[in-house]
Amino acid sequence: MNGVRAKSTTTSSLDRRKAKCLEDVLHRVAVVETLDEVLEQLVEATSLQLDTERSTVFLNDEDSGELYARIAQGALRREIRLLNTTGIAGHVYASGRPVIVHDTAHDDRFNPAIDEQTGFQTRSIMCVPIRTLKGQIIGVAQTLNKRKGRFGKADQDILEAMMQHAAIALRNAQTIEQIEKSRQQEREFMDVVAELTSEIDLNVLLQKVMSEATSMLNAERSTLFLNEKKTNELFSRIAQGDGVGEIRFPNHLGIAGTVFVSRATVNIPHAYADLRFNPAFDKKTGFFTRSILCVPVVNKRGETIGVTQVLNKRGGPFTDEDEQRLKAFTAQVSIALENAKLFDDVQNMKNYNESMLQSMSNGVLTLDENGVVVTCNAAGLRILKHRSEEIVGHKIRDVFGGGNQWVVERVEKVRDNNEADILMDAEMEWRDQKVSINLTVLPLHGVDGKPLGIMIMFEDISNEKRVKSTMARYMDPGLADKLLESGQDLLGGQNSKASMLFTDIKSFTSLAEELGAQATVSLLNEYFTIMVECISREGGMLDKFIGDAIMAEFGIPLPHDDDEDRALRAAIAMQTELQAWNRDRVGQGRPEVGMRVGINTDVVVSGNIGSPKRMDYTVIGDGVNLASRLEAACKQYGAYILISDHTRRGLRGTYRMREVDLLVVKGKTQPVPVFEVLDHYRDVEFPNMMEVLGHFNEGVAGYRRGDWRRAVGSFGEALRAHPNDFCSRMYVDRCERLMAEPPPGDWNGVWVMTTK
Repeated sequence: MNGVRAKSTTTSSLDRRKAKCLEDVLHRVAVVETLDEVLEQLVEATSLQLDTERSTVFLNDEDSGELYARIAQGALRREIRLLNTTGIAGHVYASGRPVIVHDTAHDDRFNPAIDEQTGFQTRSIMCVPIRTLKGQIIGVAQTLNKRKGRFGKADQDILEAMMQHAAIALRNAQTIEQIEKSRQQEREFMDVVAELTSEIDLNVLLQKVMSEATSMLNAERSTLFLNEKKTNELFSRIAQGDGVGEIRFPNHLGIAGTVFVSRATVNIPHAYADLRFNPAFDKKTGFFTRSILCVPVVNKRGETIGVTQVLNKRGGPFTDEDEQRLKAFTAQVSIALENAKLFDDVQNMKNYNESMLQSMSNGVLTLDENGVVVTCNAAGLRILKHRSEEIVGHKIRDVFGGGNQWVVERVEKVRDNNEADILMDAEMEWRDQKVSINLTVLPLHGVDGKPLGIMIMFEDISNEKRVKSTMARYMDPGLADKLLESGQDLLGGQNSKASMLFTDIKSFTSLAEELGAQATVSLLNEYFTIMVECISREGGMLDKFIGDAIMAEFGIPLPHDDDEDRALRAAIAMQTELQAWNRDRVGQGRPEVGMRVGINTDVVVSGNIGSPKRMDYTVIGDGVNLASRLEAACKQYGAYILISDHTRRGLRGTYRMREVDLLVVKGKTQPVPVFEVLDHYRDVEFPNMMEVLGHFNEGVAGYRRGDWRRAVGSFGEALRAHPNDFCSRMYVDRCERLMAEPPPGDWNGVWVMTTK
């Protein structure tokens, strides 16, 4: 009987303790409203009632599959998250069974990561599931380090009872928090949309949309791509230093292109496991892409105008809710994007037109329907010798008065007849100075055909401008100015000593076939820009482009004391700058461009040559042909710059070169000494140059004596010093051929070129 009474007494004591704990819990959660407050009260009550050092309540996040707890740190709160399948808490949540661990150091389920973050040392744990009245597990409660004794079944029963009674309060607080969070997100969403739809600057709008999308989805980065219909490209603009950079690519490539074409949302939780993902951009930028959410941007007409791409959601992959929010967001801002894009296009066209007008050498005036000058470009102000305020805003009859009244008559005629009028070689007078012009008057119409006004274009064809415009096609503008100052008529035919320079691109046909038409034109424009600058710096005259070839002269129409040096310095600069350009091209994954140069100096005939409809200032003569042949001969000797002996003898500077042959070019009978210039090579490209030149010169001497065996030995030494010396290897092959089949008659060491 005593045993029964003792057990009854113990049970009664446990019931009273449990009742007291439940009363404490109910009292605490009844006076608070927010989830943070409910969690705080439960944690405090658990530690107090069970006499432990620390307690934690973890709730399950159904969207991310994580357990989360909130910890107060001063005035702030920090959230701890862990997968709902890891650690002791994850085990209890997944199994639904309580766990008591008396020694965490010997339990494999214990995860010490949180202790490492907080600095707390966990020795023992009691963890129980939190169930609703319907039996659904919504989280777990754990209490750590019992101060006296060990956790027992009684402690477990009390904790389970406390959490069962607190589950209703937790679920209600969770629901209220989610509702409030949704309301807050909705308010913020509407505020953001209202702010964005009022923005008209495309650059600013793109930055705001990307920033808001990143913030809204708690991601690391986002990009908004708009479609450019004219080029079928997706483009975006990003801040770069003080300016704005642009990204462009075809609108069918990559994940963004896939979404744009298919109009289907793509949600990739693991980017590197998806074959559509291209990691090249990550390698280039150093950014690591984990997850991707990409949705189409559709306007109110149902047209896809772009895509929005968001990267790396913090805390896990992007959810269905994220997809819906991003779709709703892009749908709301699509109108603003279209308006901003239209405004941007109009602004670009306006800027383009203004820039074009300001850069034109011809004067342009525009008039409104009442004959008032609306605009006048810089050339117009210069030709008319007026300031802007003296023309813009004034009626045309006030601007063109006196002896220039005929301009007003032409304008009135065009306005009445609605037809363009052209007058060639007319004369205007401004501030007692006469100007010869070509005048064009055009009617302006709107898209509806209604008249908008008149445009007047006038070209200054005074003698100075005519000559300078002609000469600027061939030479540096500074040289053209000197010609004008000299007052000499140098465009007629005359004999002149000049150094002719020819260039040609190696294997251009194959390169053009590889690149295609558009890329080939782009390549040539870049290439010619670099080459012509090298010619202009040395005072040379660009004669013409012949396909991918360049013809230039140094010494005409005005001679210099060192035209041979100028031509050679230009050739060396061409090769040096071409190497630098090629290094950039290789870095961009584009093919290299090789180029050969031939230079000869001779007396030639120069002048304007052609028909009355088309004249070109150029040179003709045997000296021109030899320069062209030398450029072609570069291929035979593996050389990049070949010069004739005529040019070499006129050089004043010191250059690294070698005589490569006595050459009879096609169509000639007399041999010409030919020299290869090596100054553009770096040591890595032509190692041991002086040693190679010594052996090479010995080899050439033996070759010309007919001592081919000794010559082969010398060229072999040159190849040991520089194994890739094409010219030395060519001579080895040539000598071996001559030893096998000696030439008839006396050997003179002259090589006959059989091709152009």
